Amino acid sequence: MRRSTIIAGLALAPLLAAATVPDLLTSVSPITIDPVRALLPPGAGHWFGTDQLGRDLFTRVVYGARPSLLLGLGATVLAVAAGALIGVVAALGGRAADQTTMRLLDVLLSLPQLLLALLVITVLGGGLVNVVVAIALAFTPGYARMVRTEALVVRRSGYVEAAHGLGLRPVVLVVRHVLPNAVGPVLVLATVGFGTALIAGSGLSFLGFGVKPPDPEWGSMLAEGRDFLADAWWIGLFPGAAITVTVIAVNVVGRAAQRRYTRRTS
Repeated sequence: MRRSTIIAGLALAPLLAAATVPDLLTSVSPITIDPVRALLPPGAGHWFGTDQLGRDLFTRVVYGARPSLLLGLGATVLAVAAGALIGVVAALGGRAADQTTMRLLDVLLSLPQLLLALLVITVLGGGLVNVVVAIALAFTPGYARMVRTEALVVRRSGYVEAAHGLGLRPVVLVVRHVLPNAVGPVLVLATVGFGTALIAGSGLSFLGFGVKPPDPEWGSMLAEGRDFLADAWWIGLFPGAAITVTVIAVNVVGRAAQRRYTRRTS
């Protein structure tokens, strides 16, 4: 295992701990206001300093990990699931279904993903759940195209032809042979796609469509910090650093998983 992968894994460990059990890392409330301690720089009493309302930034970054990671993870899971369904239907549903599905996917892929997500939010409205759905819908066409390509390859493979010749029912054939082998490579790529989804989710929260204040979330915290860059740079620095470290670490781990999968299948 490469040293970079080990370092990335070590970087993700405290982030996962913050998302699952934040009370282990801090006992301070992330929404308690203390005007007397407003805009304190990083120091012994407040490792990341305090914001304009006197809230401890370390605590807010810790508690902001859960909604931030849920945005990326939830959107990726939904996008992969929807993409797998659409891709398999396109590959195995006949020429008409394939052509219709692919033309629709081409139209969606021609739109920038963030713009497509914004269009969905315009219809659904803001909030954590709607942002997850919007990002998932924006990322689904890419996964659907990948699954379709893999499903077409698997469908023409010898073991699938043999199973079909033995009289295996089409539904069983798809569930047992086509779907697992078509989705497998996509799941590896989804680890990298998670980082992209996290950036998209943070971007939408930065624009005010995600988690609403006073609840902490890295994107919305970054938006709050932009008004204090000259006098209190730490308000925007630490949530931005959390997003950056998470995305880089996930991409490193995802690339390592991709290399390992490629060596195993080659």
